[in-house]
Amino acid sequence: MCDDELAEVTVPQIWAGVDIGKEHHHCVVIDERGERLLSRRVLNDEPALLELIKDVLTLSEDALWAVDINHGGAALLIGLLLGHDQPMVYITGLAVHQASTAYRGQGKTDEKDAFVIADQARMRQDLGRLRPGDEIAVDLRTLTARRTDLVNDRTRQTNRLRAQLLEFFPALERALNLSKKGPVVLLTGYQTPAAFRRSGINRIGTWLRNRRVKNAATLAETAVGAAKSQHTALPGEKLAAAMVARIAKGVLALDEEISELDALIEARFHEHRHAAVIRSLPGMGALLGAEFIAATGGDMDPFGTADRLASFAGLSPVPRDSGRVSGNMRRPRRYHRGLLRAFYLSSMASLRTCTASQAYYARKRNEGKGHKQALLSLARRRANVLWAMIRDGACYIALPKVTAAA
Repeated sequence: MCDDELAEVTVPQIWAGVDIGKEHHHCVVIDERGERLLSRRVLNDEPALLELIKDVLTLSEDALWAVDINHGGAALLIGLLLGHDQPMVYITGLAVHQASTAYRGQGKTDEKDAFVIADQARMRQDLGRLRPGDEIAVDLRTLTARRTDLVNDRTRQTNRLRAQLLEFFPALERALNLSKKGPVVLLTGYQTPAAFRRSGINRIGTWLRNRRVKNAATLAETAVGAAKSQHTALPGEKLAAAMVARIAKGVLALDEEISELDALIEARFHEHRHAAVIRSLPGMGALLGAEFIAATGGDMDPFGTADRLASFAGLSPVPRDSGRVSGNMRRPRRYHRGLLRAFYLSSMASLRTCTASQAYYARKRNEGKGHKQALLSLARRRANVLWAMIRDGACYIALPKVTAAA
């Protein structure tokens, strides 16, 4: 819905700080001296929010709004403010918490937080400007966020599956790679050592092939081999086996939903105006390209320069100098984790086929950098390239290899 941009606005007459909540927000309006002009708890509902906007604009039409959340419960308020062409800035919840310690009183209330938000917006000129989001970028943000939740759910379910299997059949847990689909399918039909021994390799292999599992014979042989190493039926095995089958089916259901989301993400990504340009960069597939658009909106104008894009992704080190200590560069604490992930994984993927990435990575390794540092350096370089590609609307073209003359 929004991208961070340095606020470049004329000095307003009033500042409206809004502490965002799920059901209610609290708004405090102050003037240039920091005096409170309005303080109100308002329901997160369109009529109530429209009335608030009207009352604030009655005080002055030259207002700057500030919020501590730029999504979720703040979406309706932000949408209404955009509809009224109201300028807005975003201050993080962490910044509000840290700033509140400088104000009188140790108590914490929604009213105090709203006042701190308004006062910080009045004093600071470096806050992120909220901009209307591109429809496709908003959709991709929703889809990629849902996919991340499903992947995390699958990881948790897989860990539960391992833990449950370990309680009565440790040899099989050790033998199977449950991150792959085939072993999970196997556990929906067979769980106990006795069941594997009774069915045998051929029967289990046929059962797996009927369900289109790759390398069915090898998987069946591995499972039966593990079953032959354990002839003891542990207490609670029957119920635990039923739980394993249930969890395995849940994992497969999650895999199916993730596949459906991947198709939706790819289709929506290709509708974006910069999709072809982003996809042309080696290593940047549809999924990582969608995560890039979800994080940035696909518009490079708010960043202004490639350096600011890299800083937003956490790829530009910041100095941590003090006293006689200088040149101490560290990764910034505040950056977009999803954007860093997209650059990092795409850089890793580009090493398989892109000669330019391979050469740059090798150069950094020869300079003494470790694998992770060299990969981050490559990601930083690729941020410059991608920013320029989107700015110019030009697809990536690999330069021909230059060989020395004989």
